[in-house]
Amino acid sequence: MGLLGYLFLPLLSLFTLVSGSEWTVEHKQSATIRSIPNTAFGVGERLVFDISYGFVTAGHAVMVIPGYKYVSGRKAFEINTYAVSTSAFDNVFKVRDKYSTFLDVEGIFPHRFEQHVQEGNYSRDYDAFFDQDELTAESNDGTKSKIPKYVNDILSAFYYVRTLDLTNYHKGDKISLQNFYDGKTHPLDVMILGRQRIEVEAGTFDCIVVEPMVVEGGLFKNEGSIKLWLTNDANKMPVKVSTKVIIGSIDVTLTKYQGLKNPVTAKVDD
Repeated sequence: MGLLGYLFLPLLSLFTLVSGSEWTVEHKQSATIRSIPNTAFGVGERLVFDISYGFVTAGHAVMVIPGYKYVSGRKAFEINTYAVSTSAFDNVFKVRDKYSTFLDVEGIFPHRFEQHVQEGNYSRDYDAFFDQDELTAESNDGTKSKIPKYVNDILSAFYYVRTLDLTNYHKGDKISLQNFYDGKTHPLDVMILGRQRIEVEAGTFDCIVVEPMVVEGGLFKNEGSIKLWLTNDANKMPVKVSTKVIIGSIDVTLTKYQGLKNPVTAKVDD
């Protein structure tokens, strides 16, 4: 995985609002699907970031929820993240990445995950379909793997955490999840590091700081720790992501946001 692939969800705009489409599959979803309250995000949310390597702006990123898909007759959020290196950085390391998850609106679990990566000379196209009845995940290479119920992909895990009420979590508390990638399920623990006020281009925000622990999947890597700053309000919007790499660090910082579900009460007035 390339340099920008070390980030949590390297994220390009130019997307199309899509709704009403459906993938047809042979199974029918169980009537006992869980229901998770979600007051944190919805269709229309669009977050824009700069990706910096040291003092150099290496790329730009977008996290967006353009609309809904229907999978196995169930309504799902289409959630896309894009990352593109700047024209200047293309000469050093060209990046064109896209990650997508199709997240059940009611149960906040993934029906499908897609990864399309172009980083330098490396490219990969991967997708997996999750069958919550048979508890299997089928990848585009034809392999089928057993999965625990409501297993996450790495992108759906992030949005699931945003639905949680983090007000009662304290420094050192841990959220334990499971992440499926490349035919295997891996533990994914998210550690609460505390609270912090930080300033980025989009403003100054009071945040909850979390650290995803080591997992597979191309986004969290064991070469260095990753920290995420989420607004300490109902949105739990990502404001900053920072990760150490072999030489230096990479930072993703929020520059613009729109379509949030709630007022940004964590933003500090100027």
